[in-house]
Amino acid sequence: MRKLMKKSLIFAGVFVLLFGCIIHNNVIASFIYNTVNASPFSPVYLYDQVWSLVNKKYVDQTNNAQDWSKWRHKYDSVMVTEEDAYLAINTMLASLNDPYTKFLDPREFAEENSSIKGSLKGIGIQIAVKDDKLTVIAPLEDTPAEKAGLMAGDVILEIDGKSTKSISVDKAADMIRGKECTQVTLLVKREKEEPKLYTITRQNIELKSVSQKLPDNMKMPDDICYIRLSSFISRNADKEFRTLLMNGESKKGFIIDLRSNPGGLLNNAISISDMFLDNGKIVSTVDRDGYEDSTFATKGVVTKKPVVVLINKGSASASEIFSGAMQDNGRAVIVGEQSFGKGLVQEINSLYYNAGMNITIQRYLTPNGTDINKKGITPDVVVELTEENVKNKDDVQLKKAITVLNQLTSGTPIAAFKSRNSITAGVK
Repeated sequence: MRKLMKKSLIFAGVFVLLFGCIIHNNVIASFIYNTVNASPFSPVYLYDQVWSLVNKKYVDQTNNAQDWSKWRHKYDSVMVTEEDAYLAINTMLASLNDPYTKFLDPREFAEENSSIKGSLKGIGIQIAVKDDKLTVIAPLEDTPAEKAGLMAGDVILEIDGKSTKSISVDKAADMIRGKECTQVTLLVKREKEEPKLYTITRQNIELKSVSQKLPDNMKMPDDICYIRLSSFISRNADKEFRTLLMNGESKKGFIIDLRSNPGGLLNNAISISDMFLDNGKIVSTVDRDGYEDSTFATKGVVTKKPVVVLINKGSASASEIFSGAMQDNGRAVIVGEQSFGKGLVQEINSLYYNAGMNITIQRYLTPNGTDINKKGITPDVVVELTEENVKNKDDVQLKKAITVLNQLTSGTPIAAFKSRNSITAGVK
């Protein structure tokens, strides 16, 4: 029987969507702690809420090799306003050196909740600090960022003329966000190219998790079902995915496109994996005490047809959980590029003053016990998408996925996974 974690909302993502995190269950929990010399709803109390959450739940018990107790009353005498508490909290959390454990002021927390509900305002990109550089994880489909030409892996050097050197993700997000119909200018560096300015108009973004829209200039064979899963963030993603999966059951096989999917709700990754797996392990999580908890698929599947999964360097977290589950169980062939490499799980918590906090509480392992954090999922069939391919709208990755699926359904041996015989016919 599948084990489900039952705490707060758990997030497996890498976003700031201009959203931010993998998410656990369906309820955002509120944690209240008794604080010495602090009245309820005071700035000191809010600060102590955050300190207590880290002390109790943070995945690294050493808290980045420091004495966590030194922070508890460090700013008690200077926190007068909510803004004082915000500054003190962010200073404290920065000492963890974990970009995914972060405080959310009321506006940021409301925006994160809106993204889970399926809408937000911005330009439609996910960003993260990677190798000390503000990096585009992926533009969302049909958003101003995608239409402007931003791509996964782009490095943002400046925002409206201001350098992003040493900038935090939250600060960058604040600078890029703005009122609908206003503009933001980004100086972007792409590999082997000179920096280029992009001026993008902000819009209200309706998040679409699941679609069958093909990339430009691509045509799918009539006997193959193509499903594009752009994120796991929406609460309805698994239901929408199941509907398309069932509608495509008459086809000979499926191509699941997770390229530039930054992650989302952990439960969605588990539920969608379960549609393909029959009693196989989906994922294992390891908490701060080293306790490993494995989640298994339930008996029965939605489809037994062969599957090819497409990933790239913008595929992260929940996308990597799904890809790892499908790969390690021999249920799909993975095609594309090395994924992003985020093997950490965050929990979202509501705080006083309508604020919130994302805290890293676990790391996850693929079914074979592989820790992919900062490494990513290695495809069975590696296909790089070059700048020339993008310019000419030549989707060589999707073309290869079609070729591989045709090989699977015809029984043609594929050298990259000779040892995974079960994959040639889907589920046995």
